Amino acid sequence: MDALRFVAKRLLLMIPILIGISILTFTISNTIPGDPARLILGPKATPEGLAELQEEMGLNDPLYVQYGRYMVGISQGDLGESTYSQRPVVDDLVRYFPATFELTMFAMVLTVLIGIPFGIISASRKDKLADQFTRILALMGVAMPAFWLGLLFLLFFYLKLGVFPGSGRLDMGMSPPDHITGMYTIDALLTGNWTVFKAAVMHLILPGITQAAITIGMITRMTRSSMLEVLSSDYIRTAHAKGGSENRVLYGHALRNGVMPVITLLGMAFGHALGGSVLVESVFSWPGLGKYAVNAINYLDFPAVMGVTLLIAVMFILVNLIIDTLYFFIDPRLKHN
Repeated sequence: MDALRFVAKRLLLMIPILIGISILTFTISNTIPGDPARLILGPKATPEGLAELQEEMGLNDPLYVQYGRYMVGISQGDLGESTYSQRPVVDDLVRYFPATFELTMFAMVLTVLIGIPFGIISASRKDKLADQFTRILALMGVAMPAFWLGLLFLLFFYLKLGVFPGSGRLDMGMSPPDHITGMYTIDALLTGNWTVFKAAVMHLILPGITQAAITIGMITRMTRSSMLEVLSSDYIRTAHAKGGSENRVLYGHALRNGVMPVITLLGMAFGHALGGSVLVESVFSWPGLGKYAVNAINYLDFPAVMGVTLLIAVMFILVNLIIDTLYFFIDPRLKHN
């Protein structure tokens, strides 16, 4: 019951957060200079045609009326129609989200597989060569802009060496696997299409590493800091005094407690990776939410921009709910709060 109460409380907190995000996004989107109706009709639009389209789109109504109409649509599962693609925003999100989610999950797998081991190595060999090396890599990952790192990867690994593909999700002319989840690697695995699976993984590597660079740096530094604090604890010194081996003390005692703050940070890292997909997808021509959002901003496509923002917010909140729930079970102290 404690766990159910904990999850229910977090779910209830989602409602005011999402309402606040929707108000903020709606206000900013509708106060930006520019006229979506004029962009749709083009430079040769007549004043009569422009006025008619503005009235049809409801752009002449007060902001609070437009927002109320938007919230009624959301309650019915309608996020409006994209002025850029001329399709319902919900359909566009369903179409583009799997590509972004696949890229983000690949980046998070890299983050866990690289960031946590690097942090452990750095903490266990404090001030030694391995520590200095991992700290430099972590600092570079945090400091390097994603678009610049992506361009460097394309220049070196694609143009110079030709070992990785440069853009898109599959090789030119290759048909995607049968649609099940929209994520090519998963769909290729489920259908046994190993040729497409290999191509999909190869196309994920460069944008995935680019997107993971910052989160790897974040997790490495947090793991190192947390592990150093745990390794200086009295019970760790006691474990050493009892004759415990270095690996047993490090992985059996220190890691169990040192990884707890890292789990919390992983939720933030996921949100950072999901939001950072805009730059990465633009550099690598990745057909996901990021590229869709850039096109929507260029065309003042307010329904699409707000739809992308709300979807990313929901995903970020849900992932943090999962992280908080895991933390609830890992840390028994939370069960009594």
